[in-house]
Parts: sequence; C-alpha cells; structure tokens
Amino acid sequence: MLLRIHHVAIICSDYAVSKRFYTEVLGLRVLAEQYRAERQSYKLDLALPDGGQIELFSFPGAPARPSYPEAQGLRHLAFEVEDVHACCAALRAQGVAVEPIRLDAHTQRRFSFFADPDGLPLELYERSVREEVEPGQPSA
Repeated sequence: MLLRIHHVAIICSDYAVSKRFYTEVLGLRVLAEQYRAERQSYKLDLALPDGGQIELFSFPGAPARPSYPEAQGLRHLAFEVEDVHACCAALRAQGVAVEPIRLDAHTQRRFSFFADPDGLPLELYERSVREEVEPGQPSA
C-alpha cells in the first residue's frame, strides 16, 4: 500500500533562519519557493538525495511545538548518513549543538541528535555498522 515517505512538512517560526539552516547548514537543494500572500506564508520545497522532500512553511502566529517532556505525535525526523562522526563535526563547525554519538543496541549503528532552529529533534543515523561510540556515552 505505502511505497515510501514522499515529504515531511515543517512549520518554522523564523523563515529566513530556518531556510538558511536547511539549505546552508544541512545542504538541502531548493526545488521551489513560493510566497502565498493570502496566507502571509512562505513554502519552500527542499530535496533530499533519495528523492524525498522537506516542505518548510512559515505561518504567522503558529504556536510553538510541545517537545519536552515528549509530547504525542512526531517524535523526531531521522536522516541516514554515511559517517555520523563527520556529520556531527560538520554541524558543530557551523555552531550547531550536537549530542554525543551513541550506539543503537539493536542494530549496532551509530546515531546522534541535534535540533533545527525551532527545537525540532533531528537524528543522524549511520548507514554502515560501526562499533565505537564517543567515550563515556551509553548505548541506546
């Protein structure tokens, strides 16, 4: 019935900041950008390398996302990467706070979390199996 995730829609609080984060920090390619005057809203379509997309929206007065303690609904968005260490280093070099790398106890794959400008939890999940984690960090 379902084939794959086509897109994920994200509502941001500051369009310019989030656009820069997703395009310059994460390196996603812009497919289309529209300003919808009747809604005073931007919509930015961003391409993921596998063909999936992120739709970035701005809406005036949108309420903040409840996150901690964890609320019902979407928990986080995970991106598969070749090398979690390299991706974490690249994010840190851009000033993004990244959690220590951990090891998934079930899959033996490395992963880490960071957040977008509005605090949406994002995960880096490594494609290949690696054994090491950052010193002093527990497995998942």
